[in-house]
Amino acid sequence: MTYYKTSHQVNFGKRIIPLKMIEHMSFDDWEDFIEEWVDIKKTVYIEAERFGGAGDKGRDVVGYVTDKNKQNYTWDCFQCKHYKNALTPAQVYKEFIKILYYTFKLEYPIPRKFYFIAPKGCGTSLSKLLQNPTELKNAIVNNWDKHCEIDTTVGGIKLEGEFLKWVNNFDFSIFSKIHTKNILKEHISHPNHLIRFGGGLPEREKLDTANIPSSIQSSETTYVNQLLSAYGSESKEDYKNVIDLDSKELYKNHFTRARISFHHAEQLRNFTRDNLPIDTFEDFQNEILEGIIDIVEEIHSNNFIKVKEVEREAGKAIISSNPLKEVSLIYDKKGICHQLVNDNKIKWT
Repeated sequence: MTYYKTSHQVNFGKRIIPLKMIEHMSFDDWEDFIEEWVDIKKTVYIEAERFGGAGDKGRDVVGYVTDKNKQNYTWDCFQCKHYKNALTPAQVYKEFIKILYYTFKLEYPIPRKFYFIAPKGCGTSLSKLLQNPTELKNAIVNNWDKHCEIDTTVGGIKLEGEFLKWVNNFDFSIFSKIHTKNILKEHISHPNHLIRFGGGLPEREKLDTANIPSSIQSSETTYVNQLLSAYGSESKEDYKNVIDLDSKELYKNHFTRARISFHHAEQLRNFTRDNLPIDTFEDFQNEILEGIIDIVEEIHSNNFIKVKEVEREAGKAIISSNPLKEVSLIYDKKGICHQLVNDNKIKWT
């Protein structure tokens, strides 16, 4: 079967699905990815934290169910492994021993759940052990001597005395696994998902201007007051409130358009927050700012002319690399001018 070729395929080749991309992640990226996933599970965890590396005491990524600064806090542990093949018991016995030892030493409370996560998942042998807590405990004890040296400062951990009692009474049902494909399904809602895996932005909902509040919101006062002053600089009248524009059709119509543009830009900000890293919208704003700043700083015969010249230039701005170029409108570009005023980055008067 043959297919039409797209420009994307010609430029970048066949797209690699996320599950395959994960297999080629660095170990650091793998842990970052898991931390991002835990971080979006706001209904379960109040905070995510990545330990990773030497000295993590068996904790790669942690999800805190309760305040970590309070004694006996509740938490879940996510052990991140990144191998070419599915995990085997021999690859993780040391991780069981770390949790047993460090909870015995009261370094941290016993986790509510302890999950193994790996691109290739857990192999058959490990999966069977995780499904049977008694067999898991026996397997750990039988393989203890081969894996009990958990770090250079502690050395070999002997299974004896009070520690042996601790192990025998430990609840091994806390150990489990999570399939990577399930994590991917949830990670879609993280702002970094598209940056990591591509796939294109979702469709942007069209702004219904009828839903813009009729009254000026507290978050709009700065740019609104600046516009009123700009109108006054041309007409030589003092406009204190928007209602004063009712008899000035030119200014009233412009203000209506400016406010619609502002709310388009605010919608784009929210769209970005939900789909892309937080600095993406700021970068977009900065590109507009760079394109208009010379006109802002020029001398104009009145400030209303300045507003119109700046809006016109913003509307012509060509965004070269920011991913928002695919979904942005002229409304947004003009609206960003008023956002910049609202943020005191530029002024009309």
